[in-house]
Amino acid sequence: MSGRAAGPMVVEPGGPLRGRIRVPGDKSISHRVLMLAALADGQSTIGGLSDGGDVACTRAIIEALGARVEAGEDPAGRPILRITGGELGPAQTDLDVGNSGTGIRLLAGMLAGLEFASTLDGDASIRRRPMGRVLDPLRTMGASVTGSGDDGALAPLAIDGGGLRGIEYRLPMASAQVKGCVLFAGLSADGPTTVVEDRLSRAHTEELMAATGLDVERSRVEGLDRVTVFPGRPVPFVHDVAGDPSQAAFWAVGASIVAGSEVVIENVYVGPARSGFIAVLARMGADVVHDPVTGDLTVRAPSGGALTATTVRADEVPGLVDEVPALAVAAACADGETVFEGVGELRVKESDRLATVESELGRMGVEVRAEGDRLRVSGRPGGQLRGTSVDAHHDHRIAMSCAVAALVADGPTTIDGWDAVATSYPTFTDHRAALVAGGAGA
Repeated sequence: MSGRAAGPMVVEPGGPLRGRIRVPGDKSISHRVLMLAALADGQSTIGGLSDGGDVACTRAIIEALGARVEAGEDPAGRPILRITGGELGPAQTDLDVGNSGTGIRLLAGMLAGLEFASTLDGDASIRRRPMGRVLDPLRTMGASVTGSGDDGALAPLAIDGGGLRGIEYRLPMASAQVKGCVLFAGLSADGPTTVVEDRLSRAHTEELMAATGLDVERSRVEGLDRVTVFPGRPVPFVHDVAGDPSQAAFWAVGASIVAGSEVVIENVYVGPARSGFIAVLARMGADVVHDPVTGDLTVRAPSGGALTATTVRADEVPGLVDEVPALAVAAACADGETVFEGVGELRVKESDRLATVESELGRMGVEVRAEGDRLRVSGRPGGQLRGTSVDAHHDHRIAMSCAVAALVADGPTTIDGWDAVATSYPTFTDHRAALVAGGAGA
């Protein structure tokens, strides 16, 4: 069965996971390189893009704005896109981001700087997600952005672009999406724009901007991380998107909790603020090796028994925020209580992920408590989880986390809302089947 299938997904318990897979291209990077290619004056070439629905929406949006996108193949036969940008203009319809919080927040920044009117919208989940964190700095820059809802901070967002001024903005909390929004807007401001962070969030936006010829300065002053962009446009570029660590985390956790497993995930992105989950699994006792040259991530279950509980500190969370649901499954199979601190950001994702991890792992027999911005998971080392019916709450990461937990359940697990997985990882079930089959003879 494919991850594109609608309706419930029934997952049977599995034995060891063994084999090599290549997960989809990094979703966060895929959004950004599409946007940079649309802004660049000339033709850029991108390989390895995420094949999920979220990134497909961003591709459709840049095409609606006037970028020309042509599909092709590289000399090895791998799919690539050739994107000719630089002459963007108003779309004929509203711009639909689908289910993508990253897409709507980054695009709001880019469109705020372009001198025409646009409307950004998405699905029912997007219309519930708070946009105030990006609207506040954009309005400080002089942007004309009108939101919906009682407080004017929900999608759809009507943006009348142009006329921005450069600012210095200190993030209230670490957020790569908010940082990226402000930096994209800064490309069209009348002077430099600086974002200041107490804790470093994912650096994809500034890394990619620097790599595509934009003027970017990064520094650390008095314990604060600062990134400044200067107005300008990217030069055409070639970029091959590495594998998504957030998708690799599901198989890393699966290999960590099922005895006899050995999984190699090829070409996983190795940049800063994305490998936090690897460090957590390693200190829980998993055998984890991330090759800095090839990017291959090799994971084996602990040789001496179950994982050991740990505490994930608040200062670690920006580097693993999307991987917390998967790590909660590892915690469910560990010896002791694992505590995730400072994870309040998860309450405003596709679902309230603290509440949904608590409810759905709870259905599977795990003691989970969400307390404010803290999550506590009491493990069941050596004991099976309960095969039952769970609800993904329209959240792809909750759906896939439950599918990994189902590997160690005492019977089949039925996951309602499985179709959400298509937004980020359409081939998830194909990869699961391959890895389970690879371990069948172990």
